[in-house]
Amino acid sequence: MAATMTGDQPGSPQTRPGLVRALLDRFGHLVRELSKFATVGGIAFLIDFALFNYLTTVRDVEQVTAKTISTVIAASVAFVGNRFWTWRHRRRSNPAREYALFFFFNAVGLGIAVACLAISRYGLGSIWPGVFQTPLADNIASFIVGTGLGTLFRFWSYRRFVFVEAGNPPVPEAAHDRPPGA
Repeated sequence: MAATMTGDQPGSPQTRPGLVRALLDRFGHLVRELSKFATVGGIAFLIDFALFNYLTTVRDVEQVTAKTISTVIAASVAFVGNRFWTWRHRRRSNPAREYALFFFFNAVGLGIAVACLAISRYGLGSIWPGVFQTPLADNIASFIVGTGLGTLFRFWSYRRFVFVEAGNPPVPEAAHDRPPGA
């Protein structure tokens, strides 16, 4: 009964802050990077969205061409934001290398978004044109499905290949449940 009142049992209010602190210590940098990446991505998304809709509705540019143009411009904004804000703490390698890799992985992300749009508009649209060949369907396929999948891919690839760590982070030693030599 005394252990319950002192909060020494796992899951008690006194141990939770230690768990939260341990999780923040371990993953806090990732949470910060992810939130900055999301902010930069949100700005790039708004540019992509506005430009795509402007090109398709006002300028009458074909949808896949408009998506390609809007994504290239939005990706340029995203590169600057990610290089100089999201991952500014990471060592800088050759800027041409970073830029080339960034746009390579953006091309893959663009391919994901364009594929989602093309499947919706031309694949499913050939079956149900009244549903899948509409501006709403184009926006859902391109910006919700395509951008969502592309964003997951881009975050992973930028962290892994473009804006690399300066060195290997220290790995804490694992606690052993058994005494040494057992």
